[in-house]
Amino acid sequence: MNQTKYIFVTGGVTSSLGKGIIAASLAKLLQARGYRTTIQKFDPYLNVDPGTLNPYEHGECYVTDDGAETDLDLGHYERFLNVPTSQANNVTTGRIYLSVIEKERRGEFLGKTVQVVPHITNEIKERMQLLGNSGDYDIVITEIGGTVGDIESLPYIESVRQLVWDLGESNAIVIHLTLVPYLAAAGELKTKPTQHSVKTLMESGIKADILVCRTEHELSQEIRNKLALFCNVKKEAVIQSIDASTIYEVPNLMLEEGLDTVALKKLDLPKKAAPDMKNWNTFLSRIKNPKHTVNIGLIGKYVEMQDCYKSILEAFIHAGAANETKVNVVSIHSEYITAANINEKLKGLDAILVAPGFGERGIEGKIEAVRHARENKLPFFGICLGMQMAVIEYSRNVLGYSEANSTEMNEGTSHPVVNLMEEQKNVTDKGGTMRLGAWKCDIKEGSLAHKIYGQTSISERHRHRYEYNSSYVDVLQKAGLNASGINPNTGLVEIVEIEDHPFFIGVQYHPEYKSTVANPHPIFVNFVAAAVKAKRSK
Repeated sequence: MNQTKYIFVTGGVTSSLGKGIIAASLAKLLQARGYRTTIQKFDPYLNVDPGTLNPYEHGECYVTDDGAETDLDLGHYERFLNVPTSQANNVTTGRIYLSVIEKERRGEFLGKTVQVVPHITNEIKERMQLLGNSGDYDIVITEIGGTVGDIESLPYIESVRQLVWDLGESNAIVIHLTLVPYLAAAGELKTKPTQHSVKTLMESGIKADILVCRTEHELSQEIRNKLALFCNVKKEAVIQSIDASTIYEVPNLMLEEGLDTVALKKLDLPKKAAPDMKNWNTFLSRIKNPKHTVNIGLIGKYVEMQDCYKSILEAFIHAGAANETKVNVVSIHSEYITAANINEKLKGLDAILVAPGFGERGIEGKIEAVRHARENKLPFFGICLGMQMAVIEYSRNVLGYSEANSTEMNEGTSHPVVNLMEEQKNVTDKGGTMRLGAWKCDIKEGSLAHKIYGQTSISERHRHRYEYNSSYVDVLQKAGLNASGINPNTGLVEIVEIEDHPFFIGVQYHPEYKSTVANPHPIFVNFVAAAVKAKRSK
């Protein structure tokens, strides 16, 4: 197949309907039929990337191998497809405008008046076709953030209209995701919000080819016919997306509804073989029929919003399936943990994960949680800031450096066991300047990390400014905190662990970013196994 085909996914009525999950599910089905498929996300906010956004605003910031700070939906794309994404898979309005303004400053527009149409829309169209023009994909699915009718989304909608016209009818289609709400007082589903949303889309010059309707109740044939008639789509193109117990059920629900076959028909592509979902369904079966249950405490600073730790929560689902174990993640706010109440706060847990984060709020609670796990031989896993807290805790309570801290929390600490990385000291711009993306790590033979990975050289994704201070590595190593993973280029300690403990490991990187359905991350798999073992031994 020579011509890359494009599928655009837009949303209406309300946000948070799950465009990312629908896009990922469709991509999974197309991939399972043998099509080379990728997904990209276009976000209408003016930030250049999500890296500077507060987690409460936007959920977690997902990081790719090439160091892009991106929208959390890219995590869904990778988890479903088991294919790495890159900088090209996530574009914001800020990045679009920045690029156009830089071109104008360089004189590339030859003195013309720079306008939203055609300059901004041309830039968007160029970015939309970047992955398609690489020759690596048969089908590119593009998710448009926000909802139709939003002022900030208008340039994207206009760009989609132009691209559909440019590429031709069978080369680009639009899937519109809407809500069909249930009014309990009337006891019925209402189609009017969807009708209005489709009308708004048509006012922008775009006809929806497929309607995906989010609903809490089954859509009757009568409602489907009504939606088809009033929204000007074929009856088979009205797809029901009913609430599911897990996002991983959605590909099968979309397969039953025929979303992939309708899309292929509209793109004038052969169905090929039926989707090979064998491994996916084995994973689903393990989620639904666990043999064990464990309670793992997630000690964090942003626990009020689950999306802040999205990749960690999904990695627990993958690792749980691998262990045929249901992982109950108990979110505990580190700000409210003290030495006095820690036994009560962490009661009933089989393991503890101390989560990543920034800033000094809730730090002492995290350190207390590490101490509790170390002293009580409770399986412990620290990620990024969580690893740094393990270094601080060990320095304070084993070495006796009571003032030990990170210079992020206390610039004047007498024992800066965690400090700002050398290359970060002159950085003033916050966006995109952290240590980002995939970096290598050499693992010591015979260590816990070596047992987990089964190899001595790995590559993992990073997102941090502070590091384990190399001046303290030898003294802490002699005291029992083993530096088992080292970056071969910088000498940066990537992994710490304690030998005389059932399971105690801290990593400077973010292993959760690389966990997928097909390849659950080995640290999470071993951590959950350690939690199961700990529960049995109680």
